[in-house]
Amino acid sequence: MDQLLAIRVLVCAVESGSLAAAGRQLGLSPAMAGRHLRALEAQLNVRLLQRSTRTLTMTEAGQRYVERCKPILAELEDAAREVTDRDHALRGTLRVSAPITFGARRVGPTVARYLAAHPNMQVHLDLTDRHVDLLASGVDLAIRIGELSDNALTVRRVGTCHMVACAAPGYLQAHGVPAQPADLHRHACLAFKGAVSRGDWTFIGPDGHRQTGLPTVRMQADNMDILRTAAITNGGIVYGPDFALADALDDGTLVRVLTTYRTTSLPIHAIFPTARYIPRMVRDFVDRLSSDLNGESNGAR
Repeated sequence: MDQLLAIRVLVCAVESGSLAAAGRQLGLSPAMAGRHLRALEAQLNVRLLQRSTRTLTMTEAGQRYVERCKPILAELEDAAREVTDRDHALRGTLRVSAPITFGARRVGPTVARYLAAHPNMQVHLDLTDRHVDLLASGVDLAIRIGELSDNALTVRRVGTCHMVACAAPGYLQAHGVPAQPADLHRHACLAFKGAVSRGDWTFIGPDGHRQTGLPTVRMQADNMDILRTAAITNGGIVYGPDFALADALDDGTLVRVLTTYRTTSLPIHAIFPTARYIPRMVRDFVDRLSSDLNGESNGAR
Protein backbone atom coordinates (compact mmCIF):
# COMPACT_ATOMS: atom_id res chain seq x y z
CA MET A 1 0.00 0.00 0.00
CA ASP A 2 1.15 3.52 -0.79
CA GLN A 3 0.57 4.97 2.69
CA LEU A 4 0.98 8.60 1.60
CA LEU A 5 -1.57 8.16 -1.20
CA ALA A 6 -3.92 6.44 1.22
CA ILE A 7 -3.66 9.39 3.60
CA ARG A 8 -4.39 11.77 0.72
CA VAL A 9 -7.47 9.71 -0.14
CA LEU A 10 -8.67 9.96 3.46
CA VAL A 11 -8.16 13.72 3.73
CA CYS A 12 -9.69 14.40 0.30
CA ALA A 13 -12.69 12.20 1.13
CA VAL A 14 -13.29 14.13 4.35
CA GLU A 15 -12.94 17.50 2.63
CA SER A 16 -15.04 16.63 -0.42
CA GLY A 17 -17.61 14.45 1.34
CA SER A 18 -17.20 11.28 -0.71
CA LEU A 19 -14.69 8.69 -1.83
CA ALA A 20 -15.75 9.18 -5.44
CA ALA A 21 -14.89 12.89 -5.29
CA ALA A 22 -11.58 12.08 -3.59
CA GLY A 23 -10.80 9.58 -6.33
CA ARG A 24 -11.50 12.16 -9.06
CA GLN A 25 -9.15 14.67 -7.39
CA LEU A 26 -6.38 12.09 -7.16
CA GLY A 27 -6.96 10.36 -10.50
CA LEU A 28 -8.33 7.15 -8.96
CA SER A 29 -11.49 5.17 -9.56
CA PRO A 30 -13.99 5.08 -6.67
CA ALA A 31 -13.15 1.40 -6.15
CA MET A 32 -9.43 2.10 -5.97
CA ALA A 33 -9.97 5.03 -3.58
CA GLY A 34 -12.00 2.73 -1.32
CA ARG A 35 -9.30 0.08 -1.49
CA HIS A 36 -6.64 2.55 -0.32
CA LEU A 37 -8.83 3.65 2.56
CA ARG A 38 -9.51 0.09 3.68
CA ALA A 39 -5.82 -0.73 3.50
CA LEU A 40 -5.00 2.27 5.67
CA GLU A 41 -7.61 1.26 8.24
CA ALA A 42 -6.25 -2.28 8.23
CA GLN A 43 -2.71 -1.06 8.78
CA LEU A 44 -3.79 1.15 11.68
CA ASN A 45 -6.25 -1.48 12.94
CA VAL A 46 -8.90 1.18 13.49
CA ARG A 47 -12.00 2.46 11.68
CA LEU A 48 -11.40 5.97 10.39
CA LEU A 49 -14.66 6.63 8.53
CA GLN A 50 -18.19 5.40 8.91
CA ARG A 51 -19.47 4.91 5.36
CA SER A 52 -22.96 4.59 3.95
CA THR A 53 -24.27 4.85 0.41
CA ARG A 54 -24.73 8.61 0.81
CA THR A 55 -22.58 9.93 3.64
CA LEU A 56 -19.16 9.72 5.22
CA THR A 57 -18.71 10.37 8.93
CA MET A 58 -15.38 10.51 10.72
CA THR A 59 -14.92 8.37 13.78
CA GLU A 60 -13.22 9.94 16.79
CA ALA A 61 -9.99 8.20 15.83
CA GLY A 62 -10.43 9.33 12.24
CA GLN A 63 -10.88 12.94 13.30
CA ARG A 64 -7.69 12.89 15.37
CA TYR A 65 -5.76 11.19 12.56
CA VAL A 66 -6.93 13.67 9.92
CA GLU A 67 -6.07 16.65 12.14
CA ARG A 68 -2.52 15.33 12.52
CA CYS A 69 -2.12 14.41 8.84
CA LYS A 70 -3.31 17.69 7.31
CA PRO A 71 -0.29 19.78 8.35
CA ILE A 72 2.04 16.97 7.25
CA LEU A 73 0.50 16.96 3.77
CA ALA A 74 0.70 20.75 3.69
CA GLU A 75 4.41 20.64 4.53
CA LEU A 76 5.01 18.11 1.75
CA GLU A 77 3.16 20.32 -0.74
CA ASP A 78 5.21 23.32 0.37
CA ALA A 79 8.45 21.37 -0.02
CA ALA A 80 7.44 20.38 -3.56
CA ARG A 81 6.60 24.00 -4.43
CA GLU A 82 9.93 25.20 -3.05
CA VAL A 83 11.87 22.74 -5.21
CA THR A 84 9.81 23.66 -8.26
CA ASP A 85 10.30 27.37 -7.55
CA ARG A 86 14.07 27.02 -7.65
CA ASP A 87 14.07 25.56 -11.13
CA HIS A 88 11.80 28.05 -12.91
CA ALA A 89 11.93 31.72 -13.77
CA LEU A 90 9.51 33.79 -11.71
CA ARG A 91 6.18 34.30 -13.42
CA GLY A 92 2.89 35.68 -12.14
CA THR A 93 1.48 38.63 -10.19
CA LEU A 94 2.77 39.88 -6.85
CA ARG A 95 0.29 41.90 -4.77
CA VAL A 96 1.84 44.28 -2.24
CA SER A 97 0.20 46.69 0.22
CA ALA A 98 2.21 49.57 1.71
CA PRO A 99 1.68 52.94 3.42
CA ILE A 100 1.17 55.74 0.90
CA THR A 101 4.23 57.90 1.51
CA PHE A 102 6.57 55.03 2.30
CA GLY A 103 5.32 53.09 -0.70
CA ALA A 104 5.86 55.97 -3.11
CA ARG A 105 9.31 56.87 -1.82
CA ARG A 106 10.84 53.60 -0.73
CA VAL A 107 8.87 50.68 -2.18
CA GLY A 108 8.45 52.09 -5.69
CA PRO A 109 12.18 51.94 -6.56
CA THR A 110 12.36 48.35 -5.31
CA VAL A 111 9.41 47.42 -7.51
CA ALA A 112 11.18 48.86 -10.54
CA ARG A 113 14.33 46.81 -9.87
CA TYR A 114 12.29 43.69 -9.15
CA LEU A 115 10.45 43.97 -12.48
CA ALA A 116 13.70 44.57 -14.35
CA ALA A 117 15.11 41.35 -12.86
CA HIS A 118 11.98 39.31 -13.55
CA PRO A 119 10.46 40.21 -16.95
CA ASN A 120 7.60 37.72 -16.55
CA MET A 121 6.39 39.18 -13.25
CA GLN A 122 3.72 41.81 -12.64
CA VAL A 123 3.33 43.83 -9.42
CA HIS A 124 0.10 45.30 -8.10
CA LEU A 125 1.08 47.90 -5.48
CA ASP A 126 -1.80 49.06 -3.27
CA LEU A 127 -0.89 52.20 -1.32
CA THR A 128 -3.01 52.86 1.76
CA ASP A 129 -2.34 54.09 5.28
CA ARG A 130 -4.99 51.71 6.61
CA HIS A 131 -4.21 48.15 7.63
CA VAL A 132 -5.61 45.64 5.17
CA ASP A 133 -6.81 42.10 5.81
CA LEU A 134 -4.28 40.15 3.77
CA LEU A 135 -6.39 37.03 3.34
CA ALA A 136 -9.60 38.88 2.47
CA SER A 137 -7.88 41.22 0.01
CA GLY A 138 -5.69 38.60 -1.67
CA VAL A 139 -2.48 40.49 -0.82
CA ASP A 140 0.78 38.50 -0.88
CA LEU A 141 2.55 40.78 1.57
CA ALA A 142 2.00 44.05 3.39
CA ILE A 143 4.53 46.56 4.67
CA ARG A 144 3.78 47.99 8.12
CA ILE A 145 5.69 50.55 10.14
CA GLY A 146 5.75 50.50 13.94
CA GLU A 147 5.43 47.96 16.70
CA LEU A 148 3.01 45.14 15.93
CA SER A 149 0.27 44.26 18.38
CA ASP A 150 -0.77 40.97 16.74
CA ASN A 151 1.71 38.26 17.75
CA ALA A 152 -0.04 35.78 15.46
CA LEU A 153 1.20 37.54 12.32
CA THR A 154 3.96 36.01 10.21
CA VAL A 155 6.52 38.79 9.87
CA ARG A 156 10.04 39.64 8.80
CA ARG A 157 11.75 42.82 9.89
CA VAL A 158 13.18 44.55 6.82
CA GLY A 159 14.36 47.91 8.13
CA THR A 160 14.07 50.79 10.56
CA CYS A 161 12.93 54.39 10.26
CA HIS A 162 13.88 57.21 12.61
CA MET A 163 11.46 59.84 13.84
CA VAL A 164 12.18 63.53 13.19
CA ALA A 165 10.73 66.76 14.62
CA CYS A 166 11.02 69.72 12.27
CA ALA A 167 9.42 72.95 11.08
CA ALA A 168 9.81 75.62 8.41
CA PRO A 169 12.33 78.42 9.10
CA GLY A 170 9.54 80.96 8.71
CA TYR A 171 7.43 79.31 11.38
CA LEU A 172 10.34 79.16 13.82
CA GLN A 173 11.22 82.79 13.17
CA ALA A 174 7.65 83.81 13.97
CA HIS A 175 7.02 81.51 16.95
CA GLY A 176 10.44 80.73 18.38
CA VAL A 177 12.53 77.57 18.53
CA PRO A 178 11.64 75.02 21.23
CA ALA A 179 14.59 74.35 23.54
CA GLN A 180 13.12 71.30 25.27
CA PRO A 181 10.16 68.94 24.72
CA ALA A 182 8.03 70.79 27.27
CA ASP A 183 8.15 73.85 24.98
CA LEU A 184 6.05 72.01 22.41
CA HIS A 185 2.94 72.93 24.42
CA ARG A 186 3.35 76.49 23.15
CA HIS A 187 3.55 75.46 19.49
CA ALA A 188 1.20 74.32 16.76
CA CYS A 189 1.96 70.62 16.33
CA LEU A 190 1.13 68.45 13.33
CA ALA A 191 0.56 64.77 14.10
CA PHE A 192 -0.05 61.59 12.16
CA LYS A 193 -3.50 60.24 12.99
CA GLY A 194 -3.43 56.66 14.23
CA ALA A 195 0.32 56.60 14.84
CA VAL A 196 1.74 53.72 16.85
CA SER A 197 2.72 56.19 19.57
CA ARG A 198 -0.80 57.68 19.55
CA GLY A 199 0.55 61.20 19.17
CA ASP A 200 3.14 60.91 21.95
CA TRP A 201 6.34 62.60 20.87
CA THR A 202 9.26 60.91 22.61
CA PHE A 203 12.68 62.51 23.00
CA ILE A 204 15.77 61.14 24.78
CA GLY A 205 18.08 63.68 26.38
CA PRO A 206 21.89 63.62 26.47
CA ASP A 207 21.67 62.00 29.91
CA GLY A 208 19.51 59.18 28.55
CA HIS A 209 16.37 60.48 30.25
CA ARG A 210 13.30 59.83 28.15
CA GLN A 211 10.83 62.68 27.83
CA THR A 212 7.46 62.31 26.23
CA GLY A 213 5.93 65.49 24.96
CA LEU A 214 2.15 65.57 24.74
CA PRO A 215 1.60 68.65 22.61
CA THR A 216 -1.70 70.21 21.80
CA VAL A 217 -2.19 68.98 18.26
CA ARG A 218 -3.45 71.67 15.92
CA MET A 219 -3.73 69.34 12.93
CA GLN A 220 -4.05 65.59 12.49
CA ALA A 221 -3.99 63.72 9.19
CA ASP A 222 -3.68 60.11 8.11
CA ASN A 223 -1.14 60.96 5.41
CA MET A 224 2.40 62.20 6.02
CA ASP A 225 2.65 64.14 2.75
CA ILE A 226 -0.22 66.37 3.87
CA LEU A 227 1.49 67.02 7.21
CA ARG A 228 4.79 67.68 5.44
CA THR A 229 3.14 70.24 3.16
CA ALA A 230 1.45 71.91 6.13
CA ALA A 231 4.80 72.20 7.92
CA ILE A 232 6.56 73.62 4.84
CA THR A 233 3.87 76.33 4.59
CA ASN A 234 4.54 77.48 8.18
CA GLY A 235 1.72 75.40 9.69
CA GLY A 236 3.68 74.19 12.71
CA ILE A 237 6.07 71.54 13.98
CA VAL A 238 5.69 68.09 12.43
CA TYR A 239 6.88 64.83 13.96
CA GLY A 240 7.23 61.94 11.56
CA PRO A 241 9.48 59.31 9.97
CA ASP A 242 12.65 60.42 8.26
CA PHE A 243 11.71 58.94 4.87
CA ALA A 244 8.72 61.32 4.65
CA LEU A 245 10.67 64.46 5.57
CA ALA A 246 14.20 63.84 4.27
CA ASP A 247 13.91 65.78 1.00
CA ALA A 248 12.53 68.89 2.71
CA LEU A 249 15.26 68.69 5.34
CA ASP A 250 17.91 68.29 2.63
CA ASP A 251 16.80 71.39 0.70
CA GLY A 252 16.24 73.51 3.82
CA THR A 253 12.49 74.02 3.52
CA LEU A 254 12.28 72.23 6.88
CA VAL A 255 14.82 72.28 9.71
CA ARG A 256 15.16 69.95 12.68
CA VAL A 257 14.22 71.11 16.16
CA LEU A 258 15.27 69.74 19.54
CA THR A 259 18.50 68.52 17.96
CA THR A 260 20.18 67.85 21.31
CA TYR A 261 17.60 65.11 21.90
CA ARG A 262 17.45 61.72 20.24
CA THR A 263 14.14 60.48 18.88
CA THR A 264 12.79 56.96 18.77
CA SER A 265 13.02 54.50 15.90
CA LEU A 266 10.26 52.36 14.47
CA PRO A 267 10.67 48.92 12.88
CA ILE A 268 9.54 48.24 9.33
CA HIS A 269 8.04 44.79 8.82
CA ALA A 270 6.93 42.67 5.89
CA ILE A 271 3.74 40.85 6.86
CA PHE A 272 2.66 37.57 5.24
CA PRO A 273 -0.85 36.07 5.22
CA THR A 274 0.29 32.59 6.23
CA ALA A 275 3.04 30.87 8.17
CA ARG A 276 3.25 28.16 5.52
CA TYR A 277 5.63 28.18 2.58
CA ILE A 278 6.24 31.71 1.29
CA PRO A 279 6.59 31.67 -2.54
CA ARG A 280 9.93 32.60 -4.03
CA MET A 281 8.42 35.59 -5.84
CA VAL A 282 7.49 37.01 -2.42
CA ARG A 283 10.79 36.09 -0.75
CA ASP A 284 12.81 37.62 -3.58
CA PHE A 285 10.90 40.90 -3.35
CA VAL A 286 11.30 41.09 0.43
CA ASP A 287 15.04 40.35 0.13
CA ARG A 288 15.40 43.21 -2.34
CA LEU A 289 13.37 45.61 -0.21
CA SER A 290 15.45 44.77 2.86
CA SER A 291 18.68 45.34 0.90
CA ASP A 292 17.41 48.67 -0.44
CA LEU A 293 16.27 49.91 2.97
CA ASN A 294 19.56 48.96 4.58
CA GLY A 295 21.75 50.45 1.85
CA GLU A 296 22.94 47.09 0.60
CA SER A 297 21.47 47.21 -2.91
CA ASN A 298 23.90 46.76 -5.76
CA GLY A 299 21.41 46.84 -8.57
CA ALA A 300 19.31 44.05 -10.01
CA ARG A 301 20.46 40.66 -8.79
